[in-house]
Amino acid sequence: MNAFTRSDLACELVGSEKSLCAGAEWKTREAAGFPVSELIIHTKEAADRLGKSCGRYLTVECGRIDRLSASDNRALAHLLAGELRGTAQRLTHKAVDHNLSVFVAGLGNADLTPDAIGPQTMRRLTATRHLRQYENELYRAAGCSSLSALSPGVLGQTGIETSELLRGVVNATHPDVIIAIDALTARSCDRLCATIQLSDTGIEPGSGVGNHRRAITYKSMGVPVIALGVPTVVNSATLVWDALGEAGIDGEDPRLQKVLESGKSFFVSPKESDLICESIADLFARAIGLAFTEGLLDME
Repeated sequence: MNAFTRSDLACELVGSEKSLCAGAEWKTREAAGFPVSELIIHTKEAADRLGKSCGRYLTVECGRIDRLSASDNRALAHLLAGELRGTAQRLTHKAVDHNLSVFVAGLGNADLTPDAIGPQTMRRLTATRHLRQYENELYRAAGCSSLSALSPGVLGQTGIETSELLRGVVNATHPDVIIAIDALTARSCDRLCATIQLSDTGIEPGSGVGNHRRAITYKSMGVPVIALGVPTVVNSATLVWDALGEAGIDGEDPRLQKVLESGKSFFVSPKESDLICESIADLFARAIGLAFTEGLLDME
């Protein structure tokens, strides 16, 4: 992949089972009517070659999330809830019940529409951690997990690395697992706001747009990190590359490569990105609620 064709999506780094390298595994299936693919990277050699950490990357191809029917939206929320529960159980070796503590980190800039998925999701969640201490009978009756949530902002707003803020929360509240929600970057326009990625490897905020921040992983946090996101932007250089390819123009021309790799590009999002991001946040909040606080939903 060229330097200018950035992508946070593991499925775009592989493409298909035929292009898979040794030490990695590719699976495809259908769940709840949606195509689902899994990339599992087993070895450091495969991780270095693919540019991704060892672990499991799940991709759900759902189509534009804001255009899903009500029934498809519900089905997708239940699918994600099941994956979140299963991943949390596998990483923590604990049952998803009142003894499990989950911390949701809504990453991104709330004032920048395509980057606001994390903060918007956080605002839609029902926190339950305080109930465990102050309303214990209600907490136990609901049969939910301890859920806390925070939107830490971005470095330019706070002057503090996101990983530093989250580590402080982890040290104070001792969650069993972190769910980090963030907007991603896609290689293909067809995947914009139409693909969901869930991984058990953590996340490096800003990496897809070349703004690398400190990673939020098990190594840096001390607890497992589940990353959940949707691509909301694509590099303009990628759009040019694809358009030239469709026109039959040789993209390997050194002069073209030099222009595209010059860094004089920007990131593009759909014009309806405000509505799309709200739909994504609704979906993610519903999925997290179904996974960890379903008892409270039943009581409403």
